[in-house]
Amino acid sequence: MKKIDAYVVEAIDAPFVREELTLDAPGPGEVLVKVVATGVCHTDLNTQSGDMPLPLPGVLGHEGSGVVEAVGEGVTAVEPGDHVVMGWPYCGTCRNCVRGQHRYCLNIGAELLAGVRLHGPDAGESAYTRADGTTLSGHFFGQSSFATYSLTRENALVKVDKDIDLELLGPLACGITTGAGAVFNTATPAPGESIVIIGAGAVGLGAVMAAQNTPATTIIAMDLQDSRLELAAELGATHTVNTRENDIVDAVTGILGGPADYVIDCTGSIRVIERAADAVGMLGTLILVGGAPAEARFSLDHLRALWGKNVVGTLGGGSTSNELIPALIGLYRQGRFPFDRLVTTYGFDELEKAIEDAGSGETIKAVLRVAE
Repeated sequence: MKKIDAYVVEAIDAPFVREELTLDAPGPGEVLVKVVATGVCHTDLNTQSGDMPLPLPGVLGHEGSGVVEAVGEGVTAVEPGDHVVMGWPYCGTCRNCVRGQHRYCLNIGAELLAGVRLHGPDAGESAYTRADGTTLSGHFFGQSSFATYSLTRENALVKVDKDIDLELLGPLACGITTGAGAVFNTATPAPGESIVIIGAGAVGLGAVMAAQNTPATTIIAMDLQDSRLELAAELGATHTVNTRENDIVDAVTGILGGPADYVIDCTGSIRVIERAADAVGMLGTLILVGGAPAEARFSLDHLRALWGKNVVGTLGGGSTSNELIPALIGLYRQGRFPFDRLVTTYGFDELEKAIEDAGSGETIKAVLRVAE
């Protein structure tokens, strides 16, 4: 067992509070990781507010990177001392996992949000214990990385070279990779096609950087903040639109002379999604990435949808962690995916400031430095 320092959310809308917990030793197929850094993602805040069904109290955080401390029985992919990014876990046995579609594991809801171990002799139990002996939820996205140590599964880990700063790599576990994968794996634009990215936060800017590495010739970034649009232009957007001042459909039509081939929504706003759908033409594709509130619904014009319009959701960028994350690191090394420009680092005791700065737009991707 390991004593850890972790942020705990006691109940819906309760604050993040530091607490000393006890974390079990790794069991079969599990790995104990000393967390070096972890990104702060909107999904963590959605869970805090009750829009994601993790049983509370619990430990959140799901964009962690660190160093392997110990491994459980049967683990062969990593060993103590290895540097890793903690990606998404998956069951490995369902139809989609067998087909290599780990992001769409048929048990993904439980894998990410059950709050307990799902495999091995301790399945159904949490590895996290409070000082009074009671347990609480952990295993959030298979890692609960708002803590000094994380207990994760071998299949969620991506081993990375030791010459890359681990503080940078945590966000590749989810947000930035989600945006990039939506372009590389879902849109896959052909030469000369157009792609519109609505929302220029970490996810949207990840999509912009990915789009620059495709044959798409028109890359339109949209956001409410001019500072983010300026960065989008520096990262590869050919056009930028402030949607506080311009209608989505009018702006797309004005730039392209008609509808777009692909529109990626990174906002999760129902009003924006419905307008984005109207910006996609025949045989065009609307790609849903942003997380809307639980039970949210949107509507489409039936006739326009009937004329070959595609609407598709994408989880975590599709593909697998072990395919997509190393590819993005390779592009980063070549100067073709400069995601480090999105990152602002905070101390482990500055979580609330990181959340505040991200909410105000001052910071694009906040990363907590957990250990040196």
